[in-house]
Amino acid sequence: MAKEQEKVSFGTRLKQIGQVFSFTAKQDKWFVPLLAAAVLIPLAITVVLVLLAGWIYLPIGIMVTLLAAVIVLNLRSNAAMMNAAEGQPGAAASLMENMRGDWRVRPAAASTTQYDMVHVVVGRPGVILLAEGNPQRVRGLLGQEKRRLSKVIGNAPLYDYVIGTEEGQLPVRKLRSTMMRLPRNLTGKDVNSLDKRLGALMARPQMPKGAIPKNMRPSKGAFRQQRPR
Repeated sequence: MAKEQEKVSFGTRLKQIGQVFSFTAKQDKWFVPLLAAAVLIPLAITVVLVLLAGWIYLPIGIMVTLLAAVIVLNLRSNAAMMNAAEGQPGAAASLMENMRGDWRVRPAAASTTQYDMVHVVVGRPGVILLAEGNPQRVRGLLGQEKRRLSKVIGNAPLYDYVIGTEEGQLPVRKLRSTMMRLPRNLTGKDVNSLDKRLGALMARPQMPKGAIPKNMRPSKGAFRQQRPR
């Protein structure tokens, strides 16, 4: 039974690697040439060492080759995913949810019907607001969310970023490194306490601001009372 689970897990992992490889190759024209170089160069060096010094260098060469291939795949696939995520609604929240560490993410805690949104993140640095959408509209939404949260966060540090590629904005590709450079101002206990207070504040969902799209409006007869027969 354990062997079957291992086979399934190994097969799933190979499938995932294949999907990452295919995605990266489509997004990055340099991926395949770099991967080929990462494999062929160590193999060529390994062959030379084996011919000159013996078979002892064969396993070492194979391990170095595999390591080089994994490094290239990891670096180029991450870059490809960041490029694909640029401009996609909710990309910042998705990236934060998959980051290592204790990050409590509430996607689209505030939003509009025009796909402007503010994500609330709680972590060791404090409270972090990530705004996505139209720069002019989203700054107003960001200000409203800062005023709302200030009622419950106390002395916890509050950071805010507008996600984008324009001047003064934070590109998605730099989000991970920016978050990791923030100081660790809170303890794990502080994070739990702060997260509970924010959870209580956000328990009542807010309606998105803006006009309701026609396909989301109720029909004219939806609120008509039916006459008793």
